[in-house]
Amino acid sequence: MRYGVNSMELLINGLLQNGAARSRLQAKLFGGAHVIKNLSDVGAQNAEFATRFLNDEGIACVAKSLGGNRARRVRFWPTDGRAGQMLLESTSPEVMIAERARVVPAPVEDGSAELF
Repeated sequence: MRYGVNSMELLINGLLQNGAARSRLQAKLFGGAHVIKNLSDVGAQNAEFATRFLNDEGIACVAKSLGGNRARRVRFWPTDGRAGQMLLESTSPEVMIAERARVVPAPVEDGSAELF
């Protein structure tokens, strides 16, 4: 939990330093699935943490898709706040490895980044 709190505080502080108004912050939560059998349900713990954190901080959760047993691919359009998700059909190790290969590349030296 301490890593989650630290990460969320860094995120919120970064938004505020860049001109965001705390009273206007909103969140959309995605994830929390139990995708790997025989392991603890970390996804449910993460979903519970995120929900509790937003509630404790007074940040409105305007949409959420949590739980289940299928991984998600999430797209976010920061200019207008739209988000979309695709539930993956399989959580076989091969599919999970292929999905990890689609991770966003590190930003290039000029500071730009391509998200999808």
